[in-house]
Formats: sequence, structure tokens, C-alpha cells
Amino acid sequence: MADIQACYHCSEPVRPAEAIVPDPAKPDRAFCCHGCRAVFETIHAEGLDSFYQHRTEPAVTPRTLTAADLDRLRQLDHPAAQESFVYPVKGGQEAQLLVGGITCAACIWLLEKHIGRYPGVISFTINHSTQRARLVWSPEESRLSDILTGIHELGYTASPYHADEAEEALKAESRSAIIRLCVAGIGTMQTMMLAVPLYFGVINDLSPEFVQLFRWFSLLVATPVVLYSARPFFTNAVRDIRSRHLTMDVPVATAIGLAYGASTWVTFTGGDEVYFESVCMFTFFLSLGRFIETRARYRAGLTGKALGNYQPRVATRITADGTEVVAAHQLAAGDRIQVKPGETLAVDGIIRSGYSTLNEAALTGEYLPESHHPGDKVFAGSVNGENPLEIEVQSAGSRTRLSGILRILDRVQSEKPRVARMADRIAAIFVSRVLIIAPLVWIGWWLAGADNAFDITLSVLVVTCPCALSLATPTAITSATVRLRRLGFLPTRGHTLESLGTVDTVVFDKTGTLTEGRLNLVAVRTYGDLDEASALRVASGLEQHSEHPIAKVFSQRDRAGVTSVENHLGQGLAGELDGETVVIGHREFIEARTGVTIEPSHDNRGIDLWLAMGSRVVASFVIDDRVRKDAGDAITQLQAMGIRTVMLSGDRSGHVKRVAGELGIDEAVGSASPEEKLERLQQLAAEGRRIMMVGDGLNDLPSMAGATVSVAMGSGTDLTQLRADAVLLSGHLTQLVNAIATSEKTRRVIRQNMMWALGYNLLALPAAAAGLVPPWLAAIGMSASSLVVVLNALRLGYQRRSGHRSEEPTLAPLAAR
Repeated sequence: MADIQACYHCSEPVRPAEAIVPDPAKPDRAFCCHGCRAVFETIHAEGLDSFYQHRTEPAVTPRTLTAADLDRLRQLDHPAAQESFVYPVKGGQEAQLLVGGITCAACIWLLEKHIGRYPGVISFTINHSTQRARLVWSPEESRLSDILTGIHELGYTASPYHADEAEEALKAESRSAIIRLCVAGIGTMQTMMLAVPLYFGVINDLSPEFVQLFRWFSLLVATPVVLYSARPFFTNAVRDIRSRHLTMDVPVATAIGLAYGASTWVTFTGGDEVYFESVCMFTFFLSLGRFIETRARYRAGLTGKALGNYQPRVATRITADGTEVVAAHQLAAGDRIQVKPGETLAVDGIIRSGYSTLNEAALTGEYLPESHHPGDKVFAGSVNGENPLEIEVQSAGSRTRLSGILRILDRVQSEKPRVARMADRIAAIFVSRVLIIAPLVWIGWWLAGADNAFDITLSVLVVTCPCALSLATPTAITSATVRLRRLGFLPTRGHTLESLGTVDTVVFDKTGTLTEGRLNLVAVRTYGDLDEASALRVASGLEQHSEHPIAKVFSQRDRAGVTSVENHLGQGLAGELDGETVVIGHREFIEARTGVTIEPSHDNRGIDLWLAMGSRVVASFVIDDRVRKDAGDAITQLQAMGIRTVMLSGDRSGHVKRVAGELGIDEAVGSASPEEKLERLQQLAAEGRRIMMVGDGLNDLPSMAGATVSVAMGSGTDLTQLRADAVLLSGHLTQLVNAIATSEKTRRVIRQNMMWALGYNLLALPAAAAGLVPPWLAAIGMSASSLVVVLNALRLGYQRRSGHRSEEPTLAPLAAR
């Protein structure tokens, strides 16, 4: 076999006579096929030759792309094919991909470097554990098929990521985990039964033949436990060592491997002690703890899957010939669908026919149905109530608001805040120290002549639980995020929850934040003989000829037959009714048209409009943007927590002061430009204030940039354009109080978890090193430690429901926080 050499790229054996050697001066660079040669030349041309030094596994032999393969990839350039896995983001589009053929960390390095150099590629990242890639690129500069072809040319595969396939894989892994757990449990019972005679063999003078027979039986039982049930520990340990990022799997795999190897050696050669029952117990207790922990964490993060279930896969499209059932992602803007009572909307759109109530709990956390009418905008995930609806499609598939919420949730739960990254570093250092301490413990006890030195060493390796440190923060963040989303508050950044609990000042915009953002008729005054209903009919007859937002206030009312209407932009309207001139508009406009002097209003309630007939002023109307019903409660509760409240608005100062006085806001500034709002925020920050800015998410972008945490009102907000740290989906301002209270509780739980994890490890390690913890108890202790952390974090996801719209927050003065 001396004439066999390895392929330079994939390490497959190749005979010199069959090898492809492009450069005779470098005979070591021989390739088994033209595919490997092509991949090498691509890597070399990109200047990425260090891939071959960094890799820890040989690369996969590339498969030459056929014409059919290329055609299949080109099909993914069509918008219809991209509907399920591509969606727009700022600067381009984002695709979720599943990459195959990755064998080590160097593969990821190579792919990210190579694809990152393609024209138009903004970012390309791969999760090593899931092999799921996130590609952000500009379609104008590179086609998706070209990028996928580039991945294939390196010897890897790439395909669209679909949640259903990932869910099936998760279920299959769960089934495998249960089988592994059962095998370990049966192995534990059997080896314990066989170990009893070995424990008491000396006392009962058990013959050596029977002792050896029991050992052989124990080896047979323990072997499938180690090779099958404990395989994830070994696989993860090897991965961790290769990536130079140590986790608890390294000492666990070391302990199981040492105990099994030593016991096997004793069984073959003869000796005093075997540890097969300890090996099986280790594997069983550790697998049981990890299974329970994983299930608990999975359930804590189920909100994404549950939300996905709210978006139907099919819809009933209305056609010229009747109706047809089609896949939801095939619907296009302008299509019309029929939604029957009890069905869930599959698209975002506008009601064109029908009146009904919709339950929007999936979107806003609001469990009380809301009435909707023709012209109202509705969203995918809403459940139709009592009447059928006809809806015009605006967005479908991955472009719906519900899909945007799902993507935000995925991003938030995958991001690690600062405290989590710090915990990971501590855990890695802890594991490395344990691996150093364990052999020193064995040497110390061996020199002391202890018979159980090996048992003590195993306990040291197993009893420590650095994973509790790593779990302390992400599990709490996930549980709190799920809870807040159910309440209608959606964090969009990983740091949001960490920062919310530090807020001591909340700054509000007025329009659309403290107010509903919709103009309403709040008062009608009549003068003379004209009654209120008649005044409204005349005003509606005039305003129907205007496109101004104020005109919508009168749009649903009975109208008088006003003719010859003239629109005086920014001032008012004039027309004829029964041969008499009728005019509606601002005070100055009415005074100029009638010659009547009108006393200005001093109540600052809103916009004043006046109605005149001939030379007589017959009525006045007050148009206002109503204050949100829960705005006063929110301000009161924030102040009860010791938080200062500020309102910054571009509206006129008198109106702003009136709203501030009505709500009891500490400070109010009116007629403020975006630049002046930002300047005031910077002044507050210079005073050491930790600021939450609440606005509409788009118009308030400059001032939001100066806040510690920014929150956008979510009603109608385009999530793809959003730059805020959180979205108030429900529109209920009292949920800001819940968010701050939840953040504080989350920080307390994280501190509790960190204290428990550090305290347990600092106590358990010396106890195990002192020989006070037997191996079986060490396995239970390690599993229980991580489970305590997870269960403590899950408390954040529990909430008591009542007949009220939201959970009452626990108020705490700022000084106590």
C-alpha cells in the first residue's frame, strides 16, 4: 500500500497513476478527481489556503453539478419559489438556508469567507450546531442561484430552510433521546443487579469464577449504554475540543470514558474494581437531567412554533367562477379571499365586505375580540368571529406581520446579552480548571494510599456543573421574552430585557403614543336655532369634498347637499346650500368670510373648526386626538415605581401642556422639532438618566437614537422598517410597566441562578475532592443543579390570568430596585 497517497482536498486514497497533479513541482498536491481540483483552485484563488491548516476533518468529496442541478438552483431565483424562505430586510433580502457537508469549524470559516466576498453579499453566517445559515444579500448585484452554486462549488450543499423539516428533525431527535434514556435506564438496573454480588463477594466468599462471570455480563450490558446512550456526550466533547470551547461534556465524557476503559481493562486482565454500574448510572442520570432540561427549555421557547401554527397554509381565493383553495404563499397582492367564521386569516389585507369581530391574541396579546368593518386593515394570525369576511390581500407568506414577529423572536432568542457571554467564558475557564484538578486529586489520593482514589476522581469530573452558569441567563431571557410577547410587548434586540430594568426616566411622544393617533369629534357647540344634527349634516356636506385628515371625522355621517364647493387649502371650505353660502374652517378664515369677530378658545382641547351660514356663525366643532384610555394608569404606575415621566411633542405647546396636566406627567415640552427632542434626551442622559423613549418607531428615529431603550408603538408599524429595541404590539401603555417589572424580575432570577451555579460548584468541587460525594450522587447533583436553574427561570413565563386585559404589575419604588 506504499504506492497509495491521500487526496490533498478530501484525503480519499488515490493511486499515483490515477492522481491529478496540476503542478509537478508540488507532487503533494495530488487530487482524486477534477471536482477536488476545482474546489482547491477556487479556495487558492480566493487566498483562503489556510483552510487546509485549520481543518480538523477532511473535506467532503464534491459532487459535480449537473445541468439538472443548475436548473434546480436557478428555479430558486423566482419570487414564487422564494416566498417561503426569503423576505425583505434593510438594504436587500434575507434567506434562511440549510448547509450540508460541514465537518468542522474550518468549514464554516471557509464558507463565510468565500461567500462573504461575493458581490452584493452583506452578511453570511452559519450556526455550527444546526448548520443553518443566514444570508443577507442584494438581488440586484448577485442572484441567489449564483451564491448557492458557489457553496456547491466548494463541496458543500445548500437548500432552503423550512421550519417543518427542522421540526421533524427535532421530533426525531427527541425520540432518539427517549430511546437512549431507556437503554441507559435498563442498563443501570441490570448492572446494579449484577453489582450486588460483587459488592458482597468478599464477605460471602463468592468464587472468583462467578465474580468474573458477573463482570463479563456487566461489560456486555454497559457497552451499548456507552456506545449508544452516552454517544452525545462524546460527540459534543470532541466538537468542543476541536473548537477550543470547553463545556461540561468534556469532563463528563472523560469520566465515562475513563470508568468504562478502566473497567474493561480489569475485566480482561483481572483486578480489584470495576465501575460498570457507575458508568450506567452516570449516563442515565445525566441523560435524564438533560432530557428534562431540554424539554423544559423547548417548552419555554414554544411561542415561535405556536405563532407559526396561527398562520394557515391554505386560503380560499375568490375567482370569477366562484372560489378555490390555494396555498397561502401563492396569493398575490390584489387577490381576494373568503374567511369563514372560526377560520384564521392567512394574509395581511383590507376588509372589503363584511362586519365581524377578530381575535388578535397571536399578534397583540389582547384576548378580547375587536370589531372590524369594511376598510379596516387586518393581519394574518387573527381568528374570525361570527360573520364571513371578504379580504383584499396586501401581504402573504413570509411578508406578513406575523412572519415578521416570528423572525424578530428568532433573532432575540439567538442573541446573547453581555452577562450571558460572560457566563460562557466563566464556564469554559471552570471546565479547564476541573480537567487540571481531577488528575491532581487522583495523584493526591493515590499517594495517600486510598483504595477509592479512582472513584473520587470520577466524582470530581462529574459533580461540577458549569452548564448551570451557561444556562443561567439564556433560559431566563427566553422565558421572559415569551411572557412579554404574550402581553403584547415584543423585544427586538438581545440587550432589551437587560436594559429595561435600569430605566429611571420614560419619555413619550404625544401623537399616536399617549393619544390614539386618530382624529375624533369630541365636542359640538351650536349658536342660534340650528341643532347639533343639522350642523353636522352641513359640515359633512362640505367636508366630503376634502381629502384632509380632518374630513374623515365627518365621513360616516349624513350629509347635506352642498354644491359649488371651493377648497381653500389650509384654511377651510366654502359652498352653497339652498341658495345660501356655507363655510367651515379655522377662526381666521371664518372671520374673513363673514366679518364676524370670534373669541379665541383657551381650553386647548384640540383643533377648533367653525361653521357659518351667510354672515352668521352657527356652530363650532372641537377635533382632537383622544388620549389612550390606559395612559393615565400607565403614568401613575410608572411614577409609583419612582420613574420620571416626560412628554416631548411637536404639537402646539398649549395642547401639550393640557394633555400633560390631564395625565399628571412630570415634564412636558411642546412645539419641539426632532432635533430639539434629541437635544433634550442628551441633556437627560448627561444628568445620568437611563431613558426609555416611546414613539411611533419611524418619525421619532432621531430621538430614539439618544435613548437607553427605544419602544415603538406597534399598531400598523412596518416591522421590516423598524429600528426600535422593542415594539408595543398591543398598544396598551400599561404593558410598559409590565415590561419594566418583568425585566427587574428577570435580572433577579439571573442573579439567583448565577449565585446558585457558582455556590453549587464552589461547594461541590471541594466536597467531591475530599471524597464526600460518591460517583452516583455526583451525577444526580450535577443534573439537579442545571435543572434547578432552568425551573427557576421558567417561573418568569408563568402568569395568572384574570378577567382583565393584562396582568397587574408588581410595583416597586426605584430606591428599592
